[in-house]
Amino acid sequence: MKLIKTTFREEGNLLIMTFEGKIDSPYTVEVEKDMEVLYDCEGRDIRLDLTNLRYISSSGLRLFLNLLKHAREVGSHVEVVGLSGYMQRVFEVTGFTRLFKILQSQT
Repeated sequence: MKLIKTTFREEGNLLIMTFEGKIDSPYTVEVEKDMEVLYDCEGRDIRLDLTNLRYISSSGLRLFLNLLKHAREVGSHVEVVGLSGYMQRVFEVTGFTRLFKILQSQT
């Protein structure tokens, strides 16, 4: 049974990936492959919608960090939306709230 589902869409110059379920260590390779489309972001910004993400492992966080590093190198920005209480705590403890632009809603 698959624990994570990703969905990709484009809205103008914004690349949006939605995550549902859990990014657990055994699934990070699969999620990384799904996220490859986001690396073609030059001139466009990225939104990670974590509204329905219930858990993320350290290897999953590393995927987000690698994406952020690449996006910055090509002049793009990465924003995160939909942090639940749990995910907000994870982002605070890891310092990700200082690295990523955190949005409260899909505006």
